[in-house]
Amino acid sequence: MGLPVHQSPDYVKWLGHRIAKHKGTHVVTINAEMCMQAQQDERLRQFIEAADLVAPDGSGVELFFRLFKRRSIRRYPGIELAADLLESLGPETKVAFYGGKPEVVEAAAQRWKVRSPQLNLAIVQHGYVQGAEFDHFLNQLEQVQPDVIFVGLGVPRQEFWIAQHRHLCPHAVWIGVGGSYDIWSGKKARAPKFMRNAHLEWLYRLYQEPWRWRRMLALPHFVWASFWYKEKGGISRGGMET
Repeated sequence: MGLPVHQSPDYVKWLGHRIAKHKGTHVVTINAEMCMQAQQDERLRQFIEAADLVAPDGSGVELFFRLFKRRSIRRYPGIELAADLLESLGPETKVAFYGGKPEVVEAAAQRWKVRSPQLNLAIVQHGYVQGAEFDHFLNQLEQVQPDVIFVGLGVPRQEFWIAQHRHLCPHAVWIGVGGSYDIWSGKKARAPKFMRNAHLEWLYRLYQEPWRWRRMLALPHFVWASFWYKEKGGISRGGMET
């Protein structure tokens, strides 16, 4: 597979440094499903390889490194990385939420305002905007210049959207957050902690959304591919530029 995963003792601290220095940053939180998608989609592979930070999101990625005696890399679920970053931000840092259904992203924003009153949510925009409203949203991004932009459109759509529009806010930190707005809004719940600790969050998601079973087939494929690519490293560790 040859995809990078970056190791850091503190991803949030590193991102805080990038925000303070106004260094444009793209963050990918990678899991087994994304790894397998990247084997079929060269654009997605190139996008992951070019990211400034590739954090190990899923259990499959962590288990891969454990399997090959690289226990220092532990998974950091994207929703937790995003939440930890949001909680670390002060009012001087402008944040944008984009994606999700109108009522979902608005509810997520309201909950975050209660959770972190100092958070400066400068833009909140659902992912169904079109036409003139969409053009207005892009103009708003360009004018406001948020420091951190969360894009929740699902993989790989959010990655391609970031690639297409990153030039509008070249100094921002861009993070694809998948279905995090659903969790933050309260529409959906994460797996109980004991299931997360046992690397069974995927099973809970399948219970909640049985229609995802086809997508879950990426997990056994990932395991097989991990053994196949053992000699090539499968997923490689990388360094992050400060």
